[in-house]
Amino acid sequence: MYDNDFYNRRPYPVEQEHVHEVQGSVKIAEPEDDPHNHRFATETGEARKFGCDNHFHEVKFRTDFYEDHYHEFCGRTGGAITVGDRHVHFIESMTEVAEDHFHEFRLSTFMDDLIGD
Repeated sequence: MYDNDFYNRRPYPVEQEHVHEVQGSVKIAEPEDDPHNHRFATETGEARKFGCDNHFHEVKFRTDFYEDHYHEFCGRTGGAITVGDRHVHFIESMTEVAEDHFHEFRLSTFMDDLIGD
């Protein structure tokens, strides 16, 4: 049995907005010296409305390690892009600098509520 008082005290709304899965690879950096890339997997934050009928998601991830370093990203998606009766979001950006370099990347999120009605 759940303690309803506990769930009523949480610092976020009871109604959850949707999130999207995100995974990908960053572009190769240091092509002459030490060519390498990294991978990442995460999920977005909950939908945050903007404008009359659109929303974005905050995205934060840390890449995998390569020779004792990784990269972080903290940003947001663009607005929803309709795909059939679902939607995705696009991001084109770059990671934070680590070991004197950064990586560019671009991705689309997975579709929202893929197996729902």
